[in-house]
Amino acid sequence: MANGTATQTAATENGTGVRQWSRFKFPGSLYRYGGLLLALVFVGFSISYLNIPLDRFLGMFGRIGTLISDRYYPPDIDYIMDADYLSSVVDTIQMAYLGALFGMMLAIPLGWFGARNMTPSRMFVYPVARLLTMSARAVHETIWAILFVTILGFGMMAGILALTMFCIGFAGKLFAEEIEGIDMGPVEAIRSTGASELSVMIYAVFPQVRVAFTGIGIYTWDVAFRAATVVGFFGAGGMGWYLKRNVLQIETLRVAAILLSIIVLVAVSEVVSAWARARVAKAK
Repeated sequence: MANGTATQTAATENGTGVRQWSRFKFPGSLYRYGGLLLALVFVGFSISYLNIPLDRFLGMFGRIGTLISDRYYPPDIDYIMDADYLSSVVDTIQMAYLGALFGMMLAIPLGWFGARNMTPSRMFVYPVARLLTMSARAVHETIWAILFVTILGFGMMAGILALTMFCIGFAGKLFAEEIEGIDMGPVEAIRSTGASELSVMIYAVFPQVRVAFTGIGIYTWDVAFRAATVVGFFGAGGMGWYLKRNVLQIETLRVAAILLSIIVLVAVSEVVSAWARARVAKAK
C-alpha cells in the first residue's frame, strides 16, 4: 500500500450511485485506532481501579423489582390529591417560573458582556462576566439551595434564589455563545451611524438571536422546573419538602406517589416545552 495506507473504510456513494472507497493513511489510522484502544483501556482500568462489581449490576434489576413491589406499591394516590399537596405543586411551579425569569434577566447582560465580539472590554469586563457565569454554573443547584437556606432560612425565597443562580449559569453561557455567532455586518453598519450600544443590541444583535434566545428561555424554564422539585428537598419548600418529610418518616407508599406526581409533571413540562420549541423553530 502506497504512502503507508492502512485498512479500507466503508464504501460511500457519490451522486451517481457509484460506490467509492477511501483509505485511512498513516498517521491518521494510527491516531484513530490508537485513540480507540486507549479509550477502551481507560474504561477497563477505571472499572478495575474503582472496584465496580459487574456481577452485582446484572442482578440489580431483579432486586429493584422486588423492592418496588414490596415497599412502594401501590402508591398512595389519595395523599397527592390532598389540597395541601396540590398547593405545594403550584408553589413549585411558581418557584421555577420566578427563578427562571430572574435568572434569564441577569443572564442576558452577562451573556452580552461575556461575548468576545460585543463585550465593552475584553481585558476587564469579558473575564469578569465569564467568571461570574462559570461560578454560577459550577455550583450545583442543591448546593445553592443549602447555602441560601442557611442564610435566609427555610422557604420559597431560598429556592427562588437557588434557581436564579442555576439559571444564570445555565442560560448565560448559551446566550454568550449565540451572540458570538452573529453576523457582525449589521453591527458595524449600526455603529457607523453613531448609535449607542443599546441601539446596536436592539436593532443589530437582537433580530439575529431572537429565535435562539426564545428557545434557550423555554429550555431554561424546563430545566428550572425539574430542579425546583429537587431544591425543595433541601429546605426550599414545594413538592420537595413533602418528599423529604415522607422519606424521613419511611412512608414509602406516599414517597412512591410523590415520585409519580413529579414524573407526570416533568413529562407534561417536557411536552409543553417541546411544543413551544417547535413553534419557535417554525418562526425562523
